[in-house]
Amino acid sequence: MFHLRTCAAKLRPLTASQTVKTFSQNRPAAARTFQQIRCYSAPVAAEPFLSGTSSNYVEEMYCAWLENPKSVHKSWDIFFRNTNAGAPPGTAYQSPLPLSRGSLAAVAHAQSLVEAQPNVDKLVEDHLAVQSLIRAYQIRGHHVAQLDPLGILDADLDSSVPADIISSTDKLDLAVFKERLRMLTVGGFYGLDESDLDKVFHLPTTTFIGGQESALPLREIIRRLEMAYCQHIGVEFMFINDLEQCQWIRQKFETPGIMQFTNEEKRTLLARLVRSTRFEEFLQRKWSSEKRFGLEGCEVLIPALKTIIDKSSENGVDYVIMGMPHRGRLNVLANVIRKELEQIFCQFDSKLEAADEGGDHLGMYHRRINRVTDRNITLSLVANPSHLEAADPVVMGKTKAEQFYCGDTEGKKVMSILLHGDAAFAGQGIVYETFHLSDLPSYTTHGTVHVVVNNQIGFTTDPRMARSSPYPTDVARVVNAPIFHVNSDDPEAVMYVCKVAAEWRSTFHKDVVVDLVCYRRNGHNEMDEPMFTQPLMYKQIRKQKPVLQKYAELLVSQGVVNQPEYEEEISKYDKICEEAFARSKDEKILHIKHWLDSPWPGFFTLDGQPRSMSCPSTGLTEDILTHIGNVASSVPVENFTIHGGLSRILKTRGEMVKNRTVDWALAEYMAFGSLLKEGIHIRLSGQDVERGTFSHRHHVLHDQNVDKRTCIPMNHLWPNQAPYTVCNSSLSEYGVLGFELGFAMASPNALVLWEAQFGDFHNTAQCIIDQFICPGQAKWVRQNGIVLLLPHGMEGMGPEHSSARPERFLQMCNDDPDVLPDLKEANFDINQLYDCNWVVVNCSTPGNFFHVLRRQILLPFRKPLIIFTPKSLLRHPEARSSFDEMLPGTHFQRVIPEDGPAAQNPENVKRLLFCTGKVYYDLTRERKARDMVGQVAITRIEQLSPFPFDLLLKEVQKYPNAELAWCQEEHKNQGYYDYVKPRLRTTISRAKPVWYAGRDPAAAPATGNKKTHLTELQRLLDTAFDLDVFKNFS
Repeated sequence: MFHLRTCAAKLRPLTASQTVKTFSQNRPAAARTFQQIRCYSAPVAAEPFLSGTSSNYVEEMYCAWLENPKSVHKSWDIFFRNTNAGAPPGTAYQSPLPLSRGSLAAVAHAQSLVEAQPNVDKLVEDHLAVQSLIRAYQIRGHHVAQLDPLGILDADLDSSVPADIISSTDKLDLAVFKERLRMLTVGGFYGLDESDLDKVFHLPTTTFIGGQESALPLREIIRRLEMAYCQHIGVEFMFINDLEQCQWIRQKFETPGIMQFTNEEKRTLLARLVRSTRFEEFLQRKWSSEKRFGLEGCEVLIPALKTIIDKSSENGVDYVIMGMPHRGRLNVLANVIRKELEQIFCQFDSKLEAADEGGDHLGMYHRRINRVTDRNITLSLVANPSHLEAADPVVMGKTKAEQFYCGDTEGKKVMSILLHGDAAFAGQGIVYETFHLSDLPSYTTHGTVHVVVNNQIGFTTDPRMARSSPYPTDVARVVNAPIFHVNSDDPEAVMYVCKVAAEWRSTFHKDVVVDLVCYRRNGHNEMDEPMFTQPLMYKQIRKQKPVLQKYAELLVSQGVVNQPEYEEEISKYDKICEEAFARSKDEKILHIKHWLDSPWPGFFTLDGQPRSMSCPSTGLTEDILTHIGNVASSVPVENFTIHGGLSRILKTRGEMVKNRTVDWALAEYMAFGSLLKEGIHIRLSGQDVERGTFSHRHHVLHDQNVDKRTCIPMNHLWPNQAPYTVCNSSLSEYGVLGFELGFAMASPNALVLWEAQFGDFHNTAQCIIDQFICPGQAKWVRQNGIVLLLPHGMEGMGPEHSSARPERFLQMCNDDPDVLPDLKEANFDINQLYDCNWVVVNCSTPGNFFHVLRRQILLPFRKPLIIFTPKSLLRHPEARSSFDEMLPGTHFQRVIPEDGPAAQNPENVKRLLFCTGKVYYDLTRERKARDMVGQVAITRIEQLSPFPFDLLLKEVQKYPNAELAWCQEEHKNQGYYDYVKPRLRTTISRAKPVWYAGRDPAAAPATGNKKTHLTELQRLLDTAFDLDVFKNFS
């Protein structure tokens, strides 16, 4: 009977003379509920007894009848049966037989009253029309909101007004407004009469414009909708498929008078605007010819960020991690992070000895008291490259790590704020990838506040040429994030929106977007001339009064502050800047500790140096190896049914443990398990890493009988072990690698690995590799120990998925191929590692793979590690290692020398082959087949960079009569040859040539024809073992 109340009782006719106040007194507003409305096929508007005063009684009768039909009078029983059967209007109710002539007269009188009632169908239609009107404003009101502070562009790139809303008089002149009102009312879109403007309509539960009133005249309904949705705030939220969330947003923006600020809050806002504006003006005065990517035109960003931080701090957050592009970065460092001004100003000193990057890219970490909440808060601004939006997943990963380490499973203590530019937010695919990580179990940070500095221009590109979507923020709709557009020249509206955004994140732990629609007073940088390409826009900007001046005049007119107080605030901050400028002249060195976004307390010495320059043995006792192996070959959970094929795999593992050998998967298991025992958290992420692309890992077991029941044996190794996280990622490389890089940034005491499904998949993450991993320490004095696992090898499977492109990584190594380092230096190998920008290895044995993983953590510093992992070697019968190679006292072997007959009689060796990785097994098989084990020695270079000059010099000196050749399965213009050859030549002082045995140069990484692949392989083997092949080239 719910429809009886809604269609009959609540829709009783009300005239303008019946005031809302009277209506409210007669019938108090019911509490708003979020119950789904029940719908019935037959309307009941024609039933004569359904009045507003009886609907509650009728519903009580209906509920009683549902429980027991005999508990109500027979006439009610008949009525309810007819209604449920779908009886047409007016027939469900059947009057009892009259008892007298008087009764017949009473019935006739009642019938005349029914006929005299207004047309209920029209009444229902009018109320439905009003509900449609309200909904239209909620859905499309943002399209006509006054968002552009310049008044020349439409934020949604569309100057038309949606057909189903009346729009505000600010957007249309009065004549057009009246015409639209007539079209939409009088017989038009909604079918309302002009007289209906003064008719009172009951408000649906899906709006809060009534406040404490449950009905309003149509004219007032339209006015309040205009105020809520068509002024300086545009709210996009009706695409969200959660009723509670939609109701929450409606309540925040529709409730009359909700956007109120105290005088104290207004004065605080003014003071923050003063600091934001005067900081930029100070820089402009002192360094007018420098590029600083100032914030002019969006000075309101500083109070906006501070409002988000204040509200989040109030809700319990004590750590905020931020990422942003270059525009406004110095201002954020100064007035949000509270970086010492002299440290910022000294960046502009040409005599300063500094890192490579300027302040518009450097990061920062600072802990201070939040003056509004009087709570401690830590603020971190992540260093970023000029590749806009590349820092997004890095910030998310760092946030996730900080939440993980402090046990913040719901994101109540640690949160992230990401700043974006409008053109980049719409144009960069990494934004989409990052959004799609936002709600994944192993990647969620429980909500990020995104703030878009919408300059309405990208460098010189007009937004109409820069995006196909109405707004630059439309990408956020894919994850149901509400989007709040706001005119940045209305500081109070901006503050309110930011407060709501922080409350949303605290309440629902989901992403939210604040779109600050502003302008850019200067060009892309201060030296750029924007009038070349945007003449009309910049003519208007030249006339535009700064937001500080506008707001100050408003507060003076309101009596909140007076002119002297305002001027005193300005002079006070100017004095602070001048004093800091004087101190900055004494700063001659850019101190590393001042610009770290992720300090690692206790890991380095106080001056940022390693605590030692040695690495202990990476071997383990046999008991530990055996224990880990036994767990790896079992199911440590009772009543857990695994797949039959997996049972065979675990059985094979168990047999290997008994035989004291390991394959690739088991070696990885032992490296991980032993580090977990030592308290090192391990996180392995990537596409299908739980099972492994090649079905070799199986770190997550799945119960074959119970859906979603899983077991991770690695977390059952030791009583007090560190946790092991292994997580299949979304089908993203750029976003996920950036995320893992950020995760690794947070702590040195974690092994964070990203595995590409195939090695060549890293090319879509090249930006993270080129801009963060390779040069990160050189640019931002920031070490990072992330590990990249890149499956690589020519297996005859075609050009896709064959090559991890090792030549790219080797080309970016920072060692000099023409300079032989001092080989007698103490701890030469460790010093090499400390000086390099990353470590590149290609292991040929599981044991060496085990050692290099453990070495990554046992080193006294952190460097990125690039590992070219095998495919066919995962199951190759010869690719096995004995426990003996992993016991205490053993280390990672940078070079594995020849240990066969050739090494016993080195003077008889005619050729010394150098190689790396899988091709070694092809070479040894061919050498044995040709019976050349005494004539050809094969040395494996396991660590390619830093280059093992010392060990290779010993190898060359060991075989004085041998010619030297490099052998690889990759094409000559790819792989390792161009990196290895000059360094080998430097090692031997260019005394001998270094010949090449391998495939010819090619554009593609590999052939797509299996027969051609085998022919090429045989040709390179022929070249490697033909002792006369190079004689004609001598």
